[in-house]
Amino acid sequence: MSDNLLGIPETRLPVDPAARLLDEGVAPDQVAAGNPTSSLAWATLAEDALADGRTVEGYAYARTGYHRALDALRKSGWRGQGPVPWEHEPNRGFLRSLAVLSRAAGLIGESDEERRCADFLRDSSTTGARELGL
Repeated sequence: MSDNLLGIPETRLPVDPAARLLDEGVAPDQVAAGNPTSSLAWATLAEDALADGRTVEGYAYARTGYHRALDALRKSGWRGQGPVPWEHEPNRGFLRSLAVLSRAAGLIGESDEERRCADFLRDSSTTGARELGL
């Protein structure tokens, strides 16, 4: 049974050229500087910052990735709702940005934003939420 009960079409983002660079081991800050619209690059920076205890930096990187992802989603026809499947790998930058923004918001005491982002992630992709631990 599908989670898409409203029948809203899935949004599938185009391939993010930053993904290849990150896979090749290019430093995430260099990837983000050269590909500032890449939500994946910003999500990676945010995850790394939180892992290093740099909470405020992680929050800022996550928020940037989230907003870059919203821009990309809108360009791809997304109208503010509907599935953004984890299974389509180019969507993972958005989903990872949303998950790390939820975590970072919680760490700085923004519990409303933490909850909103976690709910948005689950509404976009239950698989993504599960894979990302939310």
